[in-house]
Amino acid sequence: MQEAGLSDAKLARTADNYCAFINHAYTHDYRRFRNFMSYDRRWLEEVGSDDSTGRTIWALGTCIGRATDRNTVSWAMNLFENVLPSVVTMTSPRAWAFSLLGIHEYQKKFNDDRLAKTIQRQLLDKLVFRYTETATEDWPWFENTLSYDNAVLAHALLRSGDERLIQMGLTSLRWLINLQTAAYGHFQPIGSNGFYTKGQNRAYFDQQPLEAQSTISACLAALEVTGEPEWQRTAIRVFKWFTGFNDLGLPLYDQQTGGCRDGLHIDRVNQNQGAESTLSYLIALAELHMAQKKKVEMKSVHVDMPALLNG
Repeated sequence: MQEAGLSDAKLARTADNYCAFINHAYTHDYRRFRNFMSYDRRWLEEVGSDDSTGRTIWALGTCIGRATDRNTVSWAMNLFENVLPSVVTMTSPRAWAFSLLGIHEYQKKFNDDRLAKTIQRQLLDKLVFRYTETATEDWPWFENTLSYDNAVLAHALLRSGDERLIQMGLTSLRWLINLQTAAYGHFQPIGSNGFYTKGQNRAYFDQQPLEAQSTISACLAALEVTGEPEWQRTAIRVFKWFTGFNDLGLPLYDQQTGGCRDGLHIDRVNQNQGAESTLSYLIALAELHMAQKKKVEMKSVHVDMPALLNG
């Protein structure tokens, strides 16, 4: 949807499969989307998580905001309106952030929807409260622990349309990027093998592709709201983590399969090529393509996609 808007017939057929899966994942009683399915197509949970529901709201909002097919928009609208109110009761800041990004996409077509605006305000207030309760000069962040998909929290504020919150998002994102930049200049995300709690030792491995994608998305949002080319340069530098500009000097993107490996261990690349990892790579690539298509002023920055793919 991000890259082609389903104008390609093959993509449109594939999207139908994804829509069918979302339909199947929806639980009307709980107004959530389940996450875990076995190989024999049985759901392994009765209720979906906050984060899987928030991510699906983001996907539905994107369908509504970008699709040209009336049936796709109508289908997504029905689910979006049913599920969105439930997000306010969720406790995960990432679920709030995912949903805020979904609302941002939704408002590209329905900017005057009062319910969406009310929920948007409530979720922003929750996120800002977390920030003001936790942030200090040397730790300008929403939580005392950096865990997974960190950049999405700053990203949500950058899409708020509120200048004060945008500045808060820029401050937190700059700090996160500085923290995740190695001495040699490459992207060095917080490792999932322990994460990083304030005042404790930081985990450097296992590094996950999701962190690169999330950071790239946030940087490109910062580029849009500031017009500063440095955000484009940062997004490209982070993307190169996929192609070998990382702690091990090894590529995660596999040119032969088109997939992306699951992460960096302390001594090797994880050889598995899972859905989340491959989608992280593809979304990052699609967003960089879109930034190029928009002809954002980049001054001295030149985006050479073949060069990026080859590291």
